[in-house]
Amino acid sequence: MKLMNNLKVSAVITAAGKNRRMVEDLKSRNLEIKHKLLMDIGGKPVILHTIANVLKSGVDECIVVLGHFSEEIYPVLEDYPDERLKIVKNPENNVELSETLLNGVQNSISGLILCAAGDQPTVTTETYKNLAENALNYPHPENIVSVLARNDTGLLKTAKGLGMPFVCHSDLLLKYLPHQKDNLNPLLIKMIEDGVVFWGIPALNNLELVNINTYQDYINIKYQL
Repeated sequence: MKLMNNLKVSAVITAAGKNRRMVEDLKSRNLEIKHKLLMDIGGKPVILHTIANVLKSGVDECIVVLGHFSEEIYPVLEDYPDERLKIVKNPENNVELSETLLNGVQNSISGLILCAAGDQPTVTTETYKNLAENALNYPHPENIVSVLARNDTGLLKTAKGLGMPFVCHSDLLLKYLPHQKDNLNPLLIKMIEDGVVFWGIPALNNLELVNINTYQDYINIKYQL
């Protein structure tokens, strides 16, 4: 995917988490312990739905970053039939989300980065396209974060409560990520405080705003996708 400014768009999908909330929830329900990214929706694992939606948006490459449970997730991905898919692993498992994202960005092509979470199989290809095209068409794509809106849309005054998916330039991420070993929201808040433009893209439906963290999240999504 590239428009008149010739910027390429890479995707980084984070899939390195501890799966803690899902494990605790499954134990409390006396259900089989399974990684949330490997749970079945429509005959294939959650992570494959996310990857397919991202790749169909037309990105130039898609990097999946593994960490915890990589030995379980990697076999599902290793024979993926699209040469744009690349798999990297964190040097250490016990790292924060910002560090996982940084690892993906450091292994990507310079340009715009579509940052997505593996546990968001409901975000549609159309929304990924809208996020990327909004950033690509901005007069200064190196200074905008195009993010899936949680409340307000358009030009945003605050990044509070925001997270993935979003699109911004790799240079922005390489500037901020090395100094932020944390979740992503503090990073986004710092960026907007420094004058980076944030533009909220509306969700096509409420399901796009759901991450799979608990078993109930999974059930809600499983029967609506």
